Amino acid sequence: MSETFHAMWRSLRPIGRSAASGGYRRYAWTEADADCRLWFRMQAEARRLDVETDRNGNQWAWLGDPTAGDAVVTGSHLDSVPDGGAFDGPLGVVSAFAALDELRARGAVFKRPLAIVNFGDEEGARFGLACVGSRLTAGRLTKEQAYELRDADGISLPQAMEAAGHDPATIGADPERLAKIGAFVELHVEQGRALDLSGDAVGLASAIWPHGRWRYDFAGEANHAGTTRLVDRRDPMLTYAETVLAARREAELAGAVATFGKIAVEPNGVNAIPSLVRGWLDARAADQGSLDQVIAGVEAAARDYAGRHGIDLAVTRESFTPVVDFSDTLRDELAKILGEKTGEKTPVLGTGAGHDAGILSESIPTAMLFVRNPTGVSHSPAEFAAEDDCVAGVLALADVLEGLACR
Repeated sequence: MSETFHAMWRSLRPIGRSAASGGYRRYAWTEADADCRLWFRMQAEARRLDVETDRNGNQWAWLGDPTAGDAVVTGSHLDSVPDGGAFDGPLGVVSAFAALDELRARGAVFKRPLAIVNFGDEEGARFGLACVGSRLTAGRLTKEQAYELRDADGISLPQAMEAAGHDPATIGADPERLAKIGAFVELHVEQGRALDLSGDAVGLASAIWPHGRWRYDFAGEANHAGTTRLVDRRDPMLTYAETVLAARREAELAGAVATFGKIAVEPNGVNAIPSLVRGWLDARAADQGSLDQVIAGVEAAARDYAGRHGIDLAVTRESFTPVVDFSDTLRDELAKILGEKTGEKTPVLGTGAGHDAGILSESIPTAMLFVRNPTGVSHSPAEFAAEDDCVAGVLALADVLEGLACR
């Protein structure tokens, strides 16, 4: 199993990797995305699995009859954030294939259909909305809403899909597919250091924090940077900068996290005062009340600053996901399976990161396994998981799938 895992990892690793940064640029419906999809198909076909792409661009590799119902599904995603790490998403897909190899080596007999899935556009790097593939499938993103999504070049999601050979007319909720799934288990590298601090290689997810993205448009007046007196300026960059600092203060007060990580400036000239600064706020908290406190505090501060500097401000909520409490029944079952195998208790931890498993949790029983990340770094080329921990994750996933699909 270890050899096949590393062979898959080596074959996937170069796809979409930037020579300049060492990070990944695997954006939805691009050439790199197509190469990842081809990689998925080749791995599935090498294992004699039936491959299909659903109406929303998600890939499925089936062992057994997909129409039989009560299927056990595992997998994750292959796309990335800009200059992201190698493990976020791909570890779950590679581990799924490796876990199947392990089960076959054990001589496991499957009593339920098994599928491995690659969800499309989980990171939302191109169109600004995370988990597009799973949101569409679960009916949490309508076709009309999806058609309004555009990338930085103004290309719409349906245009990008069509250019990549997928028919955008078919996208939308897929309740028939979800009705045939009995359980979804997603393995993911931990995006934090809880497991490193506890000394455990593998953990189980309890919940995903509520989180969302808000766009702040600060409109001022373009002018000459060298000739305009400071008192005559309506510079939106000042208000933006003060809002960034306010986000940090509000997050600290609420025990939450808030980040302005993306910015667009017009006209974006070195010697020009901006006419518009657009910034995107990502905010997350352990509970809804704390998140509401952060969002209200940041907007109040931004409006105060804007009023004092003569700046027009518009705030738009672009996405939001409420708290996700994973199925206690399924999580307890996974904990029991792992406990029987190892004789030890698997730690349970929450996470501030969103996942396809969280999107699907309202429709089907879902659970997550986390693999230790020794530095806690994620969404960066420095993201890492040790070889022994990756193997431990594969074995844990194999044990779980065996317990769910073979008993």
